[in-house]
Amino acid sequence: MPTARRRSEEGAIAAFVLLLLVGFFGLVGLVVDGGASLTARQAAELEAEQAARTGAGAISVDALRSGYVEIDPAAAVAAAEAFTVAAGHPGSAVVSGGVVTVHVAYDVPTAILGIIGVDHLHVSAVASAVDVNGVARGAQ
Repeated sequence: MPTARRRSEEGAIAAFVLLLLVGFFGLVGLVVDGGASLTARQAAELEAEQAARTGAGAISVDALRSGYVEIDPAAAVAAAEAFTVAAGHPGSAVVSGGVVTVHVAYDVPTAILGIIGVDHLHVSAVASAVDVNGVARGAQ
């Protein structure tokens, strides 16, 4: 009787080890590719912030000649989008009420999660900026 029981349990350890390996690769993939995704998200946030600042710096020459500071919407959008292209991740920009808002989105390829069918992770960021002029002093 002991030989019949042994035959029915053959391969049980191999199946258990296979399940552990799949779980291990999944965990390693989450750590490695998840870390890469977080790093890429931070980079996307920095790109969006800097692009928004670049766009907010595009002030209207006609408004300056009239004595006030105003963002030139067309120039601001062009400057912000040119910055995102130069940074390597083309984005979109919108000007509304003197506020430049930039949206950057792209996909990050995975190194390990590709084994289980996840080829890329999506990363996006949105940032806004306004043009601030002059110096304000507090009451002394």
